[in-house]
Amino acid sequence: MGICTQEYWKFAYICDKMNAGFFYWPACSACFYMKYETVLERQIGEMKNITVKDIVNATGGFLLCGDEDTPITGLCIDSRKAQPGDLFIPLLGNKVDGHRFIESAMEKASATLTSEHDNVVISEKPFIRVDDTMKALQAIGMDIRDRYDIPYIGVTGSVGKTTTREMIAAAVSTAKRCFQTNGNENSQIGVPMTLSRMTDGYDAAVIEMGISEPGQMEILSEIVKPSICVVTIIGVAHIEFMKTQENIRKEKLSIINHMNKDGLLLLNGDDPLLREIKADMPCRTLTFGIDEICDFQGSNVKCGEQGMEFDCTHNGETVHVTMDILGKHNVRNALAGIAVAYQMGIPITISAKAFEHFEGQRQRLIHMENRYTILDDTYNASPDSMKASIDVLCDMDCEGKKIAVLGDMFELGADSASYHYQIGEYLRDKKIDEVVVVGKEALEIKKALDVCDTKYAKTFSFMDNEEVALYLMAIMRPEDVVLIKGSHGMKMDEIVKILTN
Repeated sequence: MGICTQEYWKFAYICDKMNAGFFYWPACSACFYMKYETVLERQIGEMKNITVKDIVNATGGFLLCGDEDTPITGLCIDSRKAQPGDLFIPLLGNKVDGHRFIESAMEKASATLTSEHDNVVISEKPFIRVDDTMKALQAIGMDIRDRYDIPYIGVTGSVGKTTTREMIAAAVSTAKRCFQTNGNENSQIGVPMTLSRMTDGYDAAVIEMGISEPGQMEILSEIVKPSICVVTIIGVAHIEFMKTQENIRKEKLSIINHMNKDGLLLLNGDDPLLREIKADMPCRTLTFGIDEICDFQGSNVKCGEQGMEFDCTHNGETVHVTMDILGKHNVRNALAGIAVAYQMGIPITISAKAFEHFEGQRQRLIHMENRYTILDDTYNASPDSMKASIDVLCDMDCEGKKIAVLGDMFELGADSASYHYQIGEYLRDKKIDEVVVVGKEALEIKKALDVCDTKYAKTFSFMDNEEVALYLMAIMRPEDVVLIKGSHGMKMDEIVKILTN
């Protein structure tokens, strides 16, 4: 097992901080990786120099019992995962009140917040009274964020937040030590939990910021106070709650409300809804994208068998970029990464190298030898991401058939049928041989294809993932490629699991 070069200096730096031996490189790469993992586990993700007293001050709470000097090394919102050193935060959910689990959490946790106890509690461990545990969690996140005087990069948008965040972190990591959001912790809960894992030694932090309802981005912006804000695209994800794309745009752009006065807003210049408001923004604003008007512009875009290549131009300087992932949308994501790195003093010639061996977490290309090829994009779906995946399938070199298996897209509100129908219309002129739809809403995709003079010899519909998999195994040949795409709730990864067994 190997480790990339950019991770090596992280290891070396950590070793130096811990007096573990600077620039130690074992002969065996596997041993190197094991040593790296061990040190990283000890160093990363543990809060430093924070006590119960600090928590009381940050939250405006009141210590009901216990020692204010008790050290806190982590935050916990799941009583089952509580560990010594943790502060347990009992959140009030739609169905469950976390206060019910304080007793079990405190068997291991070192302290707890509470909004239910008003009087002194008989306990050796600290109980901290707060008015609202969610707001207290967010206050702790803000306090930890303010302890580190580094640039914070906030990433939002309807589609592509996670991949863009990862590509920004990769670009910045070519020259600096970069912290980033773990997994999909991008919510009102996730962001402060992410910040609680900050430690000394980082030069920058890339924080993913997601919303589902009005007003949430204002809260996240106040917590993160980003120096650079990146907006990927304004789509229709969560339109069921946000009502219009204009409302979604307004909500996403409130990410700049707590940005410092010298901050920078980076917008996807290929998105008409973002491009049209560039001149109206009250802060320094630049664009990235394939359109020739973009400040960080991608041109000569080519799709190969395993990845993309393009030229990135900024201020008259051009660098050729190659990357191991597919799709024009990922060209835009890479341009965002290069743009952020440039603002942090990293030349585009350096940051561009970050993508040569970049592996995205969402979209996987699986070659089943002598059987078929699977483009696995089952993590989630929206109209914009589905169109992007269809484009990836179209751009792939394939001697056999190209098959698109498309499932229901959720959270599209009253216009869900129309959005699905539009996907069918989008498919009409695409070089795809067969379309298979899965789910009730996806029937609208088939309907749009059935009513036009389409080239498709076959369109099929299913309601069961297993039936889809069995059908594909019966008809697919070694030269064929199949795209599998749908909302997370459709569980279309079940199809992939069957096809890959």
